[in-house]
Amino acid sequence: MKKTTFFLIVLVVGGFTGSLAAQADDFVPVTDEMLLDPSPDDWLMFSRTYDNQRFSPLDQINPQNVDQLGMAWVRGLRPGVQENIPIVYRGVMYVVNPGAVVQALDATNGDLIWEYRRRLPDDLRKFIRNVGRSRTLAISGELVFYTAPDGYVVALDARTGQLGWEAMAQDYKTGIQHTTGPIVVEGKVITGRSCPNARCYIMAHDARTGEELWKFYTSAAPGEPGGDTWGDLPVEKRMTSPWGLPGAYDPMRKLIYWGTANPKPHTRMKRHGGDHDAVPRSSPSELYSNSTVALNPDTGELVWYYQHLPGDDWDSDHTQERILIRTTLDPDPTAVKWINPRIPRGEEREIVVSVGEPGGLWVLDRDQGQFLWTTPFPYDVPEFHVSHIDVETGKTYLNWDRVLKKEGDRHIICFMNTKGYWPMAYHPGKNSLYIPFHDACLDMTAKMETPNGGQRQAIFRPGSDPEAFAGIAKVNVATGRTQRIYSAAVPGNGAMLATAGDLIFWGDMDRRFRAFDADSGEILWETIVGGIIQNSTITYAVNGQQYVAILTGDGASGTGGPLSVVKTLTPVRGHNAIYVFALPEGR
Repeated sequence: MKKTTFFLIVLVVGGFTGSLAAQADDFVPVTDEMLLDPSPDDWLMFSRTYDNQRFSPLDQINPQNVDQLGMAWVRGLRPGVQENIPIVYRGVMYVVNPGAVVQALDATNGDLIWEYRRRLPDDLRKFIRNVGRSRTLAISGELVFYTAPDGYVVALDARTGQLGWEAMAQDYKTGIQHTTGPIVVEGKVITGRSCPNARCYIMAHDARTGEELWKFYTSAAPGEPGGDTWGDLPVEKRMTSPWGLPGAYDPMRKLIYWGTANPKPHTRMKRHGGDHDAVPRSSPSELYSNSTVALNPDTGELVWYYQHLPGDDWDSDHTQERILIRTTLDPDPTAVKWINPRIPRGEEREIVVSVGEPGGLWVLDRDQGQFLWTTPFPYDVPEFHVSHIDVETGKTYLNWDRVLKKEGDRHIICFMNTKGYWPMAYHPGKNSLYIPFHDACLDMTAKMETPNGGQRQAIFRPGSDPEAFAGIAKVNVATGRTQRIYSAAVPGNGAMLATAGDLIFWGDMDRRFRAFDADSGEILWETIVGGIIQNSTITYAVNGQQYVAILTGDGASGTGGPLSVVKTLTPVRGHNAIYVFALPEGR
């Protein structure tokens, strides 16, 4: 294993460069066909493709030469909350800086092509925390799409950065905040958001004009299908957000699959005036919280839903990415706890896979959301938040023993922040998921006077090994068999990346960025960068040269839980930068 260390921070402050004119003249509009089948050289959306597999066909960097990886370039970013995953098209990287700044950079050296600085309202920070949380950008036609912190969806000219259109998606004074970033599906810019004090929604705008096309509210209203699952709560208090990462898109079925968060306030007692049993303790309950929803992209109409956790009590979001996979199914009962007995063994199925913030690996059929199999993840423990599943129907039951039923009740619930907004990856050649995880649980006490009804603390799972607090799990999608191919005491917030070079790239909170063998998990290369590796990990190619990029910085969520457990780690805060690596020329 080769180890390199890099401490220099290069801060680039620039205006337009001579490359701007050439880039504008040569620009080729991004078509729907390109989004459906992108060039291996490009990274056109947050997980590269609509199926969210985070797999790159590039294989120039491989186990035989990865130890030669070196720094290609580094560029400082503005200070503030940084959770962005950049996109790359034809040698140009588009990236969000904290503070509502979008930049186009030469992806070979980091030189600035253009910069868009949005002027924000003077009172924005009175209503919105962590300005700049938009997790990704999208591109279509000649436009780059950005979800701004002042509540607007913004379209920028990809060649010049000039404003094309802007459309108000929410009033920032309500506290509603853009968090997911956008995706573009069939000419529609689709966005999610966080709504801490309001009923929330997924939204679509016309990509050419900015016209609002539809909204899907993620909580059912009284009189609507599923409306009675919230009990007597008025509609404005039915709060559950699609805040995490954008959805996946299946062009054959014309469906978008999106994850939703827990209902708020966190505890059932707080939501229902002290009555912990006001709503069912099995699904469906408080729809469509903690669910996968499948939407028609033309209308926003709900086609089907599956609820992973009913009537949540612990802020256990299921709003992470959904991955679409085609695989044979033969789940191993020694590895998988709950299996639909009606699955024809060995049959090929098209599935949607997710791992929630509270853990658990969920596999559903893409057509109608049929339950296929689920298993506790990363470990099967009595404190798991789901007690059992009716395998015939897929109906889920929350762990009633862990529900806070009266003031002062205290319970440990597993897991907490297992895999936050940093996405996992899938390698089709291995038919395996690569899942970054933390082995943390939640110690929670009911306190009705607190805003969310409880005092919370992340802890090591009882009886767990602190030296194996974090790691990478390799899961065979056909059988559900799990190998923990990497374990460490230090957690990570980095996105997983799988490549055709049979490498897995991932970074941690202690500034280590590593390449792993996709079969064994052996560390084949590592380097030390300047700060916490946050989300971000991508790869792309320009002029035949493959690059791997990460962003460092502090996220608004996801760092507090793991870092409050690992007290021996003192992270480098406030280091926002882009680091890009490549093989030596001539390799």
